[in-house]
Parts: sequence; structure tokens; C-alpha cells
Amino acid sequence: MKAAILTIGDEVLIGQVINTNASFISKQLFTIGIPVERVITIPDAERDIIYETRNALASYPIVIATGGLGPTHDDITKKCLAKLFKTKLTLHESTLRKIKASFRRRKIPFSNNNIAQAMMPAGAEIFENKVGSAPGILLKKGKKILFAMPGVPHEMEFVTKNHLIPYLLKHTKNKQNVLLQKTIHTIGIAESVLAKKLGDLNEIVCKGKDYEVKLAFLPSNYEVRLRITVRAKTLTKAKQLIGSAIKIIKKRAGKYVYSTDESAIEKVVGRLLAKKNLTISVAESCTGGLISSKLTNISGSSDYLMEGIVSYSNESKKRLLGVKHQTLKTYGAVSECVAKEMAEGVRNHSRTDIGISTSGIAGPTGAAPGKPVGLVWIGYSDKNVTFAKEFIFTKDRLRNKEIMSKMTLEVLRRKLLGIK
Repeated sequence: MKAAILTIGDEVLIGQVINTNASFISKQLFTIGIPVERVITIPDAERDIIYETRNALASYPIVIATGGLGPTHDDITKKCLAKLFKTKLTLHESTLRKIKASFRRRKIPFSNNNIAQAMMPAGAEIFENKVGSAPGILLKKGKKILFAMPGVPHEMEFVTKNHLIPYLLKHTKNKQNVLLQKTIHTIGIAESVLAKKLGDLNEIVCKGKDYEVKLAFLPSNYEVRLRITVRAKTLTKAKQLIGSAIKIIKKRAGKYVYSTDESAIEKVVGRLLAKKNLTISVAESCTGGLISSKLTNISGSSDYLMEGIVSYSNESKKRLLGVKHQTLKTYGAVSECVAKEMAEGVRNHSRTDIGISTSGIAGPTGAAPGKPVGLVWIGYSDKNVTFAKEFIFTKDRLRNKEIMSKMTLEVLRRKLLGIK
């Protein structure tokens, strides 16, 4: 059993809004063994909505539509569905009561325009949206199912999790094989180099009568995600195949693998610091506080992150971190010596077990002879050793900040694990 997703809205077509809804729904459907085979984006035009919905229903047993359920003139999805299913729009009293109650609670005058949001195709099954005003709508055509949901992401997610997935689990008999996916996260290695390290992929990618294992390389910002997709007759067999693939990948490229459970690198590092009962402080120049921000994204980070200092100017490096004036004068702010003194300085200042630092040229300006845009020195210091590592990344400022931050955490991860 396969599905199609229809995303309705001009704002998606013109690139004003990124289509995260399709990604979320696809992942949710995949977890229950229903792969999405097609995603179609449709403008707010009656002819296009009816045409694409009719075609999707002709080809797929399950069609999921998002968008166009609001109260404004361009929200025409329900009108189009009523025409397609040869029914009329009728007032859904409980939805209207809910909308009016929401307006009263927020002390907003109720407008008759909002009645349109309570008009539903006759004969449709309506699913309550507890985080918004537009409910989910289920229409059937023979054995075909069309589920229309609001386009607002957090509302769509609520309806998907609380109504769409439970409904499909209860009412569809999915005779497809078990589908499982696992994503392995690597960092600090290029896609081509990683592929070479993995060697003969026939030991990972394989296909038989009752099973199939696929592997996809997904590079982004000096990370490469390896997505393993498995089809098998049973869940036990699927898990076995995924486990075997992960074992081979970790054996061949293990030191570059930082996560096999979708954890961000800051979460991985946080777990290591907590496990080892270590504290850390951060001194940032080119990354402007992004490392500290990433670390504090993780609940419980106050157990190990003690302090973060953004020492952007040379004066602040001297005053806050104890970087020597002569070091700055001789080597410049973006140098091995300064990164080391920053890491050691923040560790001493904060009295933590570990200090890490960044000093670099994020760009697009600031380059000098021997110091190109994208250059960064990442410093590390503990009671036993202080060192700095040099990297050169891109010419894009925001990309550089993101990559430099992640690579700083990767330097820390490897040091905590004793990986060179």
C-alpha cells in the first residue's frame, strides 16, 4: 500500500514557505509501513486542485492533502473536494462552537467570515484539531481514502499523530513487507572519502526474494548521513539486516560516526560529559556564541556547561581570557597560539575540567596572506594537555559558523573518546 501527498498553496510553489509538511507526513507514514511515492504541490486554483486530487486518487489508495482549510478567500480546498466527491458543504456545528469559544477566550470579535471554516463536505468524517481551528477531514471514494488537514505545521502534526496514523493503523490492511529506516550520522569526512572507506557496498546493499537493503549518502555541511532502508517479511528480519549494515559501517568508518539514533552532536557530547562527570566552558570568537547555544539546546546541560564567553575583539581576548598581547601581535587573533590560550584561559577563568575555543575568519571579508576565508583554529584544554586544530571551510559566513561550531564539538567528542 502506497500513498501520495498533495500540498496546496501558492506560498509553497513560490518558495516563500518550505514544504516541511510533506517531510513530516512521509516519515510518519513510513513508520507504519506505508511509503509515500509522490508529493505534488498545487496552487490555490480550483481547476488544479480538482485535477491533481482526482489523478492522485486514481493512482493511490491513500491521498493526504494539506492546506487551504482556512477562512480566507483563497482557502478553497473544501469547496474543491465537495465538487470532486459530488457533495455539498454543510455547517459542522461542533466545529463552529469550538471556533466561537476560541474567539471568546482570546477576546476577539467573531466575524461571519469565520463561519466558512466550519463548513464541511457532507458525509465527511471530521477529526478535532485541539491546537487550531481547522479540523481534519476524511472522505472516501470506494476503497480510496482522502485525508485533508490544515497547512499550519503544528496543527498538521497534531492531526497526523492523533487522527491520521491511528485511523490508518485501525482501518487499513497493509500487506506490504515491514519497512525500517536508520540514519547514521558522520562528520569530518567527505562523501567520496567515506564511500572509499566503506569499500564494497555489496556487503551492505543487498536484495533477495523477501528482503532488500538500500543505502543512500546524504551530504550536508561537512556531515554525511547514511540512510539505511530495509524491506523484509518480518520485523525481526528487518532489524537483523539493519543491525548487520550498521556493524559493517561502524567497523569501516567508526571514528567518523557520531550518532546512530538521530542525536545531534551536541547531545552526543553532552551525554559523554555527563557520563564522565566533566564540566566545560567555551570561548568563542568567529562562532559568536553558537557553540554555547547548541550545548544549551540540550536539557540538563547545566550539569556540565558552566560558562560561555564571546571574546570577539582582541581586547576582550586579553581582558577576559588572559590571551597575551605579544601572542596576538606576533601571530594574530586567528592562530594556533591564540586558540590554545583562549581554551586554557576560559578553563582557568571558569574553573572547569575542559575549555574549548574558536578563532577564525567566517567571511566574506577578513582574509589575509596565509589566512583565507573559512580558516578556523579550534582550541582544546584540560589539566593534562592543550592543543589547537586547523581547519579551512567555505566562503559563506553563516555556513562557516555552523560548520565551525559542529567541528569544535567533534574535536571535543574525539578527545573524550580517545579518538585521534
